[in-house]
Amino acid sequence: MAATTIEIVVDLPVGVVIREYERIDDGHAFHVGWEFPDQCVCETCKQQRPLNLVEKAKFLTIRDLEIWGQPSFFVYQEMYHRCPVCGHRQSLIPPFKRKEVKYTYRFEELVLNSLIKSTAEDVAKQLGIAPETVERIVTNRIEDGKSKKVDPDRVIKNIGMDEVSMRKGHKAYATILTDLTDPSKPEVLAVAKGRDEAAGKQCLEVLSPAQRAAVQTHCTDMGPAYLAACRTMLPNSQSVIDRFHVAKKLGEMADELRKKTTELTKKACPRKSASVCVP
Repeated sequence: MAATTIEIVVDLPVGVVIREYERIDDGHAFHVGWEFPDQCVCETCKQQRPLNLVEKAKFLTIRDLEIWGQPSFFVYQEMYHRCPVCGHRQSLIPPFKRKEVKYTYRFEELVLNSLIKSTAEDVAKQLGIAPETVERIVTNRIEDGKSKKVDPDRVIKNIGMDEVSMRKGHKAYATILTDLTDPSKPEVLAVAKGRDEAAGKQCLEVLSPAQRAAVQTHCTDMGPAYLAACRTMLPNSQSVIDRFHVAKKLGEMADELRKKTTELTKKACPRKSASVCVP
């Protein structure tokens, strides 16, 4: 039987290379490597010294983006730096993930984008992860947002602001600010706790005054909180109500009208009086 070759196009983070590939059931595993720094700061003594690399016979697996609708994973060998001053050994964290998590930064972006118009439980079920993982991703991004600013040279013309519900029946919400300048590639800019005007302003503060002045449209729901935040901080932006909420409001009005019409019909034509009602 002739061998079949299939090409898989993988968009890798900068500095990451693929060394091996393996198909595991309905998933894809990529053995990856990255460039190590020349210098490393010790977590214990805070001394910066040349990298003293120590290999460990252990491979770690973390979740990455889907390929062909199937989960993919990065597999890498655990590496350490041993401080020549105090002897402390610390793990080298790959540039494509944060410490003490089992997923890449871009998988975090996928989760955050999926949360818009959905809940943590729905996204968890869709991606095959735990709801607690979704909540942790949101919490980490909220902490990041306290000190993170968007590149001031970045051009942002259109933004979106929406609330996300962490769990059904729970009063835990977060606000997500999204760059919609390229509608085909929305990118999360900031996440803040809550869904009030203060949360909206906190998200917008990651943009410089010049960037906020350059925003042309902001897409939100019809609630007053986000509209007020955008009206205050986006002086040249036009409000656009997103189609999801327009369709939702239209559906609610149509359902209300249906209920009223049904009630009037029942009163005019009660079933117990006759099978046919003639005006």
